[in-house]
Amino acid sequence: MDNCIFCKILKGEIPSTSVYEDDDFRAILDVSPASTGHVIILPKKHAANIFELDDEIAGKIMPVAKKIAAALKKTYNCDGINILQNNGEAAGQTVFHLHVHVIPRFNGDTINIKWTPGEMPDMEKVANEIKANL
Repeated sequence: MDNCIFCKILKGEIPSTSVYEDDDFRAILDVSPASTGHVIILPKKHAANIFELDDEIAGKIMPVAKKIAAALKKTYNCDGINILQNNGEAAGQTVFHLHVHVIPRFNGDTINIKWTPGEMPDMEKVANEIKANL
């Protein structure tokens, strides 16, 4: 995609700092990190979001995230890891090339990836509504 910043990074038109690369993905350091070591995994084939992502690539991205998470844990001895993927503006997506964030977390850090727990009104009804669309 001509206007996609991540496609431009993948083509080498915009510099980045890579930590991992294979035939399907490049993982780079986030230039605006939530914490030191914040990595973004980019599929080399453009897909705007999870709905456009090829099933084969979808199946390969979590093992890459696991590998990056293990390296971050070993490197920084962090207390936890967030693995995030946003779809759509309402969900916080700002770059419309699917990507996965792998963020080292430390007890007492100020990163805020939380929500106020709500209540599920009728769990059977909700489950059946979802199942009807699978």
